[in-house]
Amino acid sequence: MASRRRLLQLGGTAGAGLALGPVLSSATPAAAASPVAAGASGAAGAGRRAAAIRPPAVPLAVRSPYLSTWLAADNLPGSWPTFWTGRVTAMTGLATVDGTPYLFLGSPSAPGDYPFATMRQTSLTVTATKSEFVLEQAGVELTVTFLSPVTPGDLRRQSQPLSYLAVSARSLDGKPHDVSVYVDISGEWASGDANRSITWDQQTAADVVTLSYQQSTPDVLRERGDTAEWGTIVLSSPARSGLTWQIGADGDVRRQIATQHTLPNTVDQDKPRRINDRYPVFAFNQSLGTVTRRASEPFVVSIGHLREPTVSYLGEQLPPLWKTYWPKWTDMVAEFHRDHAAAVTRCARLDEKVERDAVRAGGPEYAALCALAFRQAYAATDLVSRNGEPWAFLKEISSNGNMQTVDVTYPSMPVWLYADPQYLRLILAPVLDYVEKRGFPKVFAPHDLGAHYPNADGHLSGEGEEDMPVEESANMLIMVAGYLARVPKAEREAYATAHYPILKQWADYLVGNALDPDLQNQTDDFTGFIAHSVNLALKGIVGIGAMSTIATAAGRTSDATRYLSTARGYITEWERMALDPSGKHLKLAYDRDGTWSLKYNGYADSLLKLGLVPASVQQLEAEWYLQRVATDGIPLDIRHTYTKADWEMWTAAWLKDHAEVRDALIAGLYKFANTTGQRVPLTDWYDVVANRQQGFQARPVVGGFFALLTL
Repeated sequence: MASRRRLLQLGGTAGAGLALGPVLSSATPAAAASPVAAGASGAAGAGRRAAAIRPPAVPLAVRSPYLSTWLAADNLPGSWPTFWTGRVTAMTGLATVDGTPYLFLGSPSAPGDYPFATMRQTSLTVTATKSEFVLEQAGVELTVTFLSPVTPGDLRRQSQPLSYLAVSARSLDGKPHDVSVYVDISGEWASGDANRSITWDQQTAADVVTLSYQQSTPDVLRERGDTAEWGTIVLSSPARSGLTWQIGADGDVRRQIATQHTLPNTVDQDKPRRINDRYPVFAFNQSLGTVTRRASEPFVVSIGHLREPTVSYLGEQLPPLWKTYWPKWTDMVAEFHRDHAAAVTRCARLDEKVERDAVRAGGPEYAALCALAFRQAYAATDLVSRNGEPWAFLKEISSNGNMQTVDVTYPSMPVWLYADPQYLRLILAPVLDYVEKRGFPKVFAPHDLGAHYPNADGHLSGEGEEDMPVEESANMLIMVAGYLARVPKAEREAYATAHYPILKQWADYLVGNALDPDLQNQTDDFTGFIAHSVNLALKGIVGIGAMSTIATAAGRTSDATRYLSTARGYITEWERMALDPSGKHLKLAYDRDGTWSLKYNGYADSLLKLGLVPASVQQLEAEWYLQRVATDGIPLDIRHTYTKADWEMWTAAWLKDHAEVRDALIAGLYKFANTTGQRVPLTDWYDVVANRQQGFQARPVVGGFFALLTL
């Protein structure tokens, strides 16, 4: 049986890059071979900062499964931004300094006799929420900041499918300079097929100017090349003195700015037309006036992808959650702009917290990895309203596009538990509704809610789902228990009681099937079905232990005692059957002597503080893994030289007190991310020997990097 998680066709080229940093980085192209000051991994002391890193791809506008634009290069000018698949989502940026335009973003063909000189990039800062580029030319320094304002605990703001781009300038040579800044995006953001036809318009509302466009014949709730084929792209900026705009053919608009240094506030009336027919672009130009040594007021634009409906659930079309707060999208966009300064402050605090906590937990290199993972995890989700109740839906990006995949939510769980446990509750809500109220027919937990995002069509006939009985049942119990441990007592009791029957059903399934699983599929399905899996059995046993904490929360004392006693009895049998005859490590499967694998499922035991896995087993595995360290980490198991980045960080968390193996896992993943030639949003499946992506990219499972921060 072929895995649903197909190997991606890989693109991109390797390149020695400018050394780039997650929190503080400063380097020039001439110094590209020299790393920026970076700390060593390991337990961190006060005052240490995240290590410098060259992201495989830099997040730009990364906010939702369909607003996901990245820079697959080191320098902002000279390459087109792309959707996570590698398809171009063109953006162009020009800074006109004293009458001469200089390119700072994108890779446009200059119009005719007006070639664009390029600004020189001097640094890049990447934090959990922002990517900030600094460039210079003609005595002027330009700061270009892409901010995707993730707001844990604030559904109102988190529901806005919008991202900021802010540009400010200052004089470097002490002389005054006249500066204006131009930004455009192309129609390519609207479809995965450039032959599709789009139409457009310009609006001004609440002192915000918006250039919007959408497909002229949208395919609602359908994708092409993983891109939404419905919805509206909006490019907006506050109406202020010196702001001009234009919608028109790319060559015409850029020629206008190259020659006139301003835009005529006109709309091309040759619409609708194909995206690739004279490539319509949507452009703003903002005069910053005379720039001195002090940084100018920033020119701020927002980029959004607005879809209504957002998803469907068992045939019901669900609206975006933002509609709960703003009846009109123009009101939402206006408030987003009014909130910019406050968003910058909030995000700076969040960035500092993530960095500080990550450095303390795993060292500077670990902090760099967490900075890369944060936006990527959140951007795989959409917030919707269902009868006034907020739900979050998650796309299994790049592996096959399933809807609300339980074993993709599970590895991403640490980021939600660290940043916002209530967000995990919103992701679990549709799954629990599906099994409790919609008639899911199986005794174990479902694998997903639909074959492809954005349609949760379900598998209520019992057919068509990729069953993972022990895997998903344990996943659900562990996630629920992890959530309950992080909420107030009253909420904990109410939630556990409300969902107790189905959680008990899954736990009872595990009691009968987890100790020695039969031939089953599991989350690492690209390795194939496996019987008697030691790691899967461990997950199932921890799932039974998780039920003991759920029962305690629900006031079911006798059940709590029984499930915990069962888990403890099973773990003793598990250790006996799992130990290799050599006595040096645990096996891959009970019946396969001489084999081994990363027992990443031990992390859940630590997370829930069950104390099931003996310290002696942890010691044994830690010593064994240290002998398996390769250039870029530790293989997933004996059968291959590839690994999973999320499971490496889960293993590092499980073995956090074994500093040598913890640090080796962090250092290996950091090295891969910092040096891989595949310039794609961070992969979680890669070869630790070949320094090469095996498959997958842009997936939310990198939220698993936060495992150390949950302990």
